[in-house]
Amino acid sequence: MIEPHAPAPPGAPSSWTGPALLPVRPGTGRFLVLVCVFVCAACGLVYELELVAFASYLIGDSVTQASVVLSVMVFAMGVGSLGAKRLRWRAAAGFGAVEAVLALVGGCSAMALYAVFAWTAGWGGVWADGPRCLLVAFSLAIGLLIGAEVPLLMELIQRIRRQDAGGAVADLFAADYVGALVGGLAFPFLLLPVLGQLTGALLTGTVNVVAGGALVLGLFRRDLTRRARWILLLAGLTVLGVLAAAAALAGDFERAARHAVYGRNVRVAVQTGVQEVVLVGGTSGQPLDLYLDGRLRAGGRDERRYHEALVHPALSTGPHARVLILGGGDGLAAREVLRHHEVRRVDVVERDPGLVRLARSDPGLSAANAHAFADPRVHVTTADVLGWLRGAPASAYDVVIADLPDPGITASTKLYSQEFYGLARRVLAPRGRLAVHAGAVTARPRVFWTVDATLRAAGFAATPYRILGRDPRFAVGPDRATKASGAPRDWGFLLAAPGPLAPLPQLDRMGRGTLTQAGLEADVRAAERTRVEGLPASTLVHPRY
Repeated sequence: MIEPHAPAPPGAPSSWTGPALLPVRPGTGRFLVLVCVFVCAACGLVYELELVAFASYLIGDSVTQASVVLSVMVFAMGVGSLGAKRLRWRAAAGFGAVEAVLALVGGCSAMALYAVFAWTAGWGGVWADGPRCLLVAFSLAIGLLIGAEVPLLMELIQRIRRQDAGGAVADLFAADYVGALVGGLAFPFLLLPVLGQLTGALLTGTVNVVAGGALVLGLFRRDLTRRARWILLLAGLTVLGVLAAAAALAGDFERAARHAVYGRNVRVAVQTGVQEVVLVGGTSGQPLDLYLDGRLRAGGRDERRYHEALVHPALSTGPHARVLILGGGDGLAAREVLRHHEVRRVDVVERDPGLVRLARSDPGLSAANAHAFADPRVHVTTADVLGWLRGAPASAYDVVIADLPDPGITASTKLYSQEFYGLARRVLAPRGRLAVHAGAVTARPRVFWTVDATLRAAGFAATPYRILGRDPRFAVGPDRATKASGAPRDWGFLLAAPGPLAPLPQLDRMGRGTLTQAGLEADVRAAERTRVEGLPASTLVHPRY
C-alpha cells in the first residue's frame, strides 16, 4: 500500500491517481475538502433559488417557473455528473475550472436575466420569450456545473485517503446537504433582504470561486503542473475582477434597468420584505402608477375606474355601516368606501406594512388615496388575510371588499379558494355582500368563472360584471410576459351574497363616479356572455387557477 505522502512512481502517466501530495496532514486535508463541499453546496442552492425568485418576479406564475428551473437543473446535474467522469484523472484541475466557470455564470445570472427582461421583453416577436429562454439556458448551465462537482470532489477526497465508497459518499453528502440548508436559509433571510438579488448573486459567485480556488491551488497544488496553476490562478482572478466590477456597477445598472421597465419617472423603489413596491409619477401633475412585484397594480389613467367598480356596487346595494377591506394597503379602495357617509367603521387587513407606510407618508400615494388612512373611521391591521379571517368575529361586517391580486398568481391562489370564501361568509351579516376582483374576463374567462364556481361552492350567489380599462399597460393576467393578443383589457368583478339569490348591482348618488347604472347593467350582460359552465371549485389542496 502506498503511504499518503508518497510521491508518484517514476515514469507514472499524467493520469495516475495515486495519493495526493498534501501540504497538511491527511485528516486536515479531508476536513478542508468537506468544508469546500459545504461552501459549494450553499452557493449552488443560492443560484437555484435566485433563478426561481427572479423568474417568478420577472415572468410570473411562480409554480411554473420553479418547476422549470428545478426540473432542468436536476436533469442537467445528472448529465454533468456523467460528463465529469472524463475529468476525474485530472480532478484537481477539472474542479478548479468548474468552480471558476460556475462562479462566473451563477454570479452574473441575475444581472443577465434582468437585462434581457428590461431591454428585450417588450420587443415582441422572437424576443418576447427572451427571459424564458435565458432562464432555461442558465438553469441548464448551472445544473451541468453543479453536477460535475460531486464526482470530482469524490475523487479528490479519495486521493487524500482511500476509504470504502459508502463511507466516502456519506461524508460527502452530509457536508453537501448541510451546506444546502445554510444556503437555502441565507437566501431569503440574509442575501435577498440585505443585499438584493443582484449583489447577493455576485457575492455568492465570489465566495464560490475563492473556495474552489483555495482548495485546488492551496491543498492540491502539487497535483498541478506549473502551467495549470498559473492558468487557474489567472482564471480565478479574472472571474473575481468581473464580479467585482459588476458589483460596483450594480446600482447604476439596476437604476437603468428599472427605468427601462417602468419609465424615467420612478420616484420610489423599495423591497419591503413582502414585495417590491415601485411608485412612478404622482407629483407635479403626473399620474401615479403603483407596481407591486413588477405588476401594475394601480394605473393613473384607470385606477379610479377600477376602485369605483370594485367598491360602489357593493356599498350601494344594501347596508354598509361596517366595511372590511381585505388587501387594499394602498388606501385607494378605502378612499372610495369613505365617500359613503353612512360608513361608520372600515377595517383594512393588509399583509405588507411597508405598503401601508407608503400609503400614509408618500406625497403622491397619500394624495391619490385622499389621506384615507388618516380618517378616524379607518383601522389598519397588518396580518395574513386568511389567518386573520380565521379569528375574526362572526357577522361583524355589512360589506367585505376583496381587493386582492389576480387569482392566477400563485401566492394569491389561497385567497380565491372555497375555504377562504367560507371564512368571508362567516364574518358577513345576514344581508351582507362580498365584492371580489376576479381577474380579466375576456382574456381569461376560465379563471374568472372558476372564481364564480368557487363562490357558489362556498354558499354564495354572485352577479358578474366587467369594466373596460383604457390604459394599454394593463396586465391581462398574472404573467407579466403575456401579451394581450388583441383581447379587450378589462377587469372582472363578482358581487356576491350568502344565500340562493344574487344581489343586483346598484349605484346610489355617492357611488356613481365614472360609472352609470345603465353602463353597469350593460357590463353585467357583457360578462354573462362569456360564462363557462361546469367548472369545479378551487380549494386549498386542489387549486384550479
